[in-house]
Amino acid sequence: MSAPGPRRASTLACSVLGAAVVALDGTVLTVAQPALQRDLHADVGQVQWTSTAYLVTVASLLVFAGRLGDRYGHRRVFAVGALGFAAASAGIALAPGIGAVIALRVLQGVCGALLQPATLGMLRTAFPPERLATPIAVRTAAIGLAAAAGPLVGGALVSSYGWRAVFLLGVPPTLAIGLLALAGPDPRTEAAERRPSAGIAALDPLGALLLAVALGLLVHGLVDAPRPGGTGTTVLVLAAAAAAGAALLRHERRAPHPLLPPELMRSVPVRAGLAVLLAASAALFGTLFVATYFLQDVQGLDPLDCALRFLPLAALMVLGAPLCPPLQRRFGPRRTAVAGATLLTLGVLLLSRLDATASAVSVGTGSGLLGAGFVTLMVTATSVVVHRAPEAHAGVAGGLQQTAMNIGPALGVATATLLLALVPDGGFVPDRGVALPALAAVAALALPAALALPGTTHHRVKQTGSRTGSRIGGQTGGHMGSRPGKQREGGGGTRPEPTAPRTRR
Repeated sequence: MSAPGPRRASTLACSVLGAAVVALDGTVLTVAQPALQRDLHADVGQVQWTSTAYLVTVASLLVFAGRLGDRYGHRRVFAVGALGFAAASAGIALAPGIGAVIALRVLQGVCGALLQPATLGMLRTAFPPERLATPIAVRTAAIGLAAAAGPLVGGALVSSYGWRAVFLLGVPPTLAIGLLALAGPDPRTEAAERRPSAGIAALDPLGALLLAVALGLLVHGLVDAPRPGGTGTTVLVLAAAAAAGAALLRHERRAPHPLLPPELMRSVPVRAGLAVLLAASAALFGTLFVATYFLQDVQGLDPLDCALRFLPLAALMVLGAPLCPPLQRRFGPRRTAVAGATLLTLGVLLLSRLDATASAVSVGTGSGLLGAGFVTLMVTATSVVVHRAPEAHAGVAGGLQQTAMNIGPALGVATATLLLALVPDGGFVPDRGVALPALAAVAALALPAALALPGTTHHRVKQTGSRTGSRIGGQTGGHMGSRPGKQREGGGGTRPEPTAPRTRR
């Protein structure tokens, strides 16, 4: 059920601002960490936990947070997350010591997990599926702009007002969008009230716990893997993550209300879209990690000059996002994503050929290819994941999308760090190391996943019965087999579907 115009506008504003604030928070913190360490007399390990605690908390709770949105309404869950994020940010700005900062970062991670899947779940319920690509592109452009502006804004704030100003930056916008989300009705809440309730069992708390443990251990292991002397611990942590994952799969097959709905997990487009996002984000962030060390440690550039080298990446992400929806309509998600994966892989390969005397033009060209390829993949794959998910599971789909976007960077940076250690004398010079060629291979993994995406944008068959009835419970006439997100794939998407004979597929 799509929302009327004013509600769509407020939903888009909440989604875009919420996603942008989270992206801005992650980039400005990196700039603020040295000042935070000096002011609070902390050691490097403690400061590292200000990032790790947040990442682990967010990654472990995203899918469950999406399930809460499906059950109780995305706007409601978004409002709780946004207001909590504002409160935690203000608390960090007033924190007396590093222990309080880490604890509040955990709380901020909980609120961020509530907020992020809801930014996609709200779009899925407010916009018709065939018009989802445009708001998702706007959201992606805002994320790119925030991520690019983060180091500049953070540097200016830290230089003028200190590290605490970085956390105060996010308080006004998150407070505003939290109150805006509370002001409007939530169509998912109204639909949920008409469904029979199974109580707490409908949330699958054991499945949520197992998934949280598996993802939390996985992210923790990936973050800790590059640290000297941590190999044995990392192996144990990753083994525990695998064991928790196996227990989760066993539980989900038997649960009456599984956290990961079978109809969602069996969807080939959804699985392919998640694989694209995982490979693309791992390749991008791993490459940026290597290239940043190359520019600063080998070529001796300061952080601002280094950021300027990557300006084409940010510019093409912001400018390219609005072009992706028409490309999808013209060529279909499959060909659009294949083109994006090709550009991303070429960008990593070009940067892998840089020597110690590489020019700004060479770096800028490579970063531009990275930006063009990544934004194409992100908009296209996210559109497919959200579009092809049943509306009843939009929050879980958004949580899975955000999970891929959180695990991918951790995987890419861990891979890059381990490979850099294999060539200690030349690893930071791209053409003398193995890190970037390996990351190019990771980027290339997005190609087979892209080939599994749908060939056309529109896949819904037109209904001849009551549209409202088929969305709420699938109880009208012959539409029990025509739930949102479960329509037939293929080229006959515009043919009216008979009422009775097509109830089973």
